[in-house]
Amino acid sequence: MTTLLALDTATEACSVALLHDGRVLSHYEVIPRLHAQRLLPMIQQLLGEAGLPLSAVDAIAFGRGPGAFTGVRIAIGVVQGLAFALDRPVLPVSDLAVLAQRAHREQGVTQVAAAIDARMDEVYWGCYRLEQGEMRLAGVEAVLPPEQAALPRDAAGQWYGAGTGWGTFAARIPVPVSGQSADLLPHAEDLLALARFAWARGEGVPADQAQPIYLRDNVATPKAPN
Repeated sequence: MTTLLALDTATEACSVALLHDGRVLSHYEVIPRLHAQRLLPMIQQLLGEAGLPLSAVDAIAFGRGPGAFTGVRIAIGVVQGLAFALDRPVLPVSDLAVLAQRAHREQGVTQVAAAIDARMDEVYWGCYRLEQGEMRLAGVEAVLPPEQAALPRDAAGQWYGAGTGWGTFAARIPVPVSGQSADLLPHAEDLLALARFAWARGEGVPADQAQPIYLRDNVATPKAPN
């Protein structure tokens, strides 16, 4: 049986999750600015509950952003350190996708417009549809002013808003939604769910390819999904 470890520190939330023998364990705390102190103890506690050594882990999944620069870097540093030491692959997962997956798990929705407050009067934006249990990107992820947020061109049916971008900018986002969870943050349990799909597709990469995705650094993507 595959054993996967997942961790996320891209937002105010710090969370870890473990899949072993088909069972999922997770810890989740909203602890702004304490991620660096808490992440490794949370991992150790989770492994202790499962009765597993770290060496039992087959791969490590992590939230690759977008999110807070410092938070994403903390995750990258820990993941690379563990993966290099264990000689295990890593599974980078979008934090916007994780938000969409959590909205599906908690609300049962199948189309999600995920938005994270990016500061500087912008949002990290991505639209996702459920396909065979996995929230998959429709269009592109982008960082943009809330007024420029849009659904994919082929959008139909109801969409649900998830993430702190909705809490800050709902009145300025010109996208109709059936409901919203404006305080929703990424959870490693949902990151783990997405990582299982990625692992099954053989998408693990070497530890040195554990790179952050900030979007703001990428001049090719500051446009609405299409």
